[in-house]
Amino acid sequence: MRKKLASLMGMAAAAALALTACGGGGGSDTGASASSGNGDKKELKIGVMAGWDEGVAVSNLWKQILDKKGYDVELTGADVAPIFSGVSTGDLDLTMDVWLPQTHKDYMEKYGDKMTELGTWYDNAKLTIAVNKDAPIDSLEDLAKNADKFNNTIYGIDPGAGLTKATQSKVIPEYGLEKMKFLTSSTPAMLTQLKKATDAGENIVVTLWRPHWAYDEFPIKDLKDPKNTLGTAEHITAYGDADFEKDYPTLTTWLKDFKMDDEHLFSLENAMFNGTDTDNYAPIVDKWITENQDYVDGLTQK
Repeated sequence: MRKKLASLMGMAAAAALALTACGGGGGSDTGASASSGNGDKKELKIGVMAGWDEGVAVSNLWKQILDKKGYDVELTGADVAPIFSGVSTGDLDLTMDVWLPQTHKDYMEKYGDKMTELGTWYDNAKLTIAVNKDAPIDSLEDLAKNADKFNNTIYGIDPGAGLTKATQSKVIPEYGLEKMKFLTSSTPAMLTQLKKATDAGENIVVTLWRPHWAYDEFPIKDLKDPKNTLGTAEHITAYGDADFEKDYPTLTTWLKDFKMDDEHLFSLENAMFNGTDTDNYAPIVDKWITENQDYVDGLTQK
């Protein structure tokens, strides 16, 4: 998985270099003499948490939107800690991908008083157990007695992922699933099994999470979790540096109103990450924008 559910890609060293290159002036000084034409500074540095797909997706979306409006947007990929540090010092102006109240709680306790809360744009981020949409069950409570209909198997992701640990320590014992095989390997391997079962019209159980492009690609549904073994949903919020509202008054308004529902987020991730072997997302995002023009236009109407 590409976020808290698996090991993040190691980019701290690259991040340090990138943030050092930003200079000591920080986001408050960069681009002070340039204007986007709407009262905002022209230059904008967005910190992107490496491997967190939803953040990569929305950051690239906003880059394409803002570049076309006269901004000069730079995306800086880094691990989580350098992103929070960079925004708190002003070396980065913005990050789109703060998970609360739990995932990034420690970082917010350390850096939050030097950051500006902007808008919560997604509020259904959570760990899930998913099955094909036409499966004969709707709840984890019914899985044990119907295990044979799913080949007595749950397909997981990386052995060290948080989702895997939660499944092993909470989901399986709480719902009496000890007799089912829990196969862990990797996220791509799980998705391969999901595609195989979908193509064959077979039932399947997988560990998954929201947001993920699989919800756009495959006809699947989440099993209800009445015992709350996977925890409650979190929300994803954009945060700027301490001077963000002063430096970007118009963008502040846009981001505070920014919302992205499952349909739009999953389809954007699907276009960017499913089967693509490139990190040049600009043409992919531009194509997605043309297919969702009314939605995109609405993001900057105010």
